[in-house]
Amino acid sequence: MRKMTEENLRSAFSGESQAHMRYLIFAKRAEGEGFPNVARLFRAIAYAEQVHALNHYDVLGMIRSSSENLQVAIEGENYEVNEMYPAFKAVAKLQEEKSSQRVIEWALQAERAHAEMYQRAKQSIEGGKDVKLGPIYVCDKCGYTVENEAPARCPLCGASSEEFRKF
Repeated sequence: MRKMTEENLRSAFSGESQAHMRYLIFAKRAEGEGFPNVARLFRAIAYAEQVHALNHYDVLGMIRSSSENLQVAIEGENYEVNEMYPAFKAVAKLQEEKSSQRVIEWALQAERAHAEMYQRAKQSIEGGKDVKLGPIYVCDKCGYTVENEAPARCPLCGASSEEFRKF
């Protein structure tokens, strides 16, 4: 693939990925404001943006074996834990942005758990087996992620167990 086309597809992937997420966020707001059809519209178009992003990623050759995909995920999570979020946290602290500091810290802590879960999954599939996982619970407020059982209160943000989504 020629360089300019590759750069364009990478840019399109990024834009479509962000649109997908943005529209899901908008759908949640619309639903909360009592507009279920607007929420449905946002979710439908978010899905279309996801399809576009997947197509671009596929043509770029970025979808590989599960082991390779897990390694990419591990590296991404570790980058966030070791470099990105500590730097972002330092800037937010310097600028006395309390809300930003809080959400950055929540993400940083959750990313650590994600990296560990991905590492465990990678070890399992490299041994020729699917990873054994219990139910996975994610806090709707801060993203804290835990296996088997949601805590009574989220250790990061204090949300109740009812505010966890089960996967």
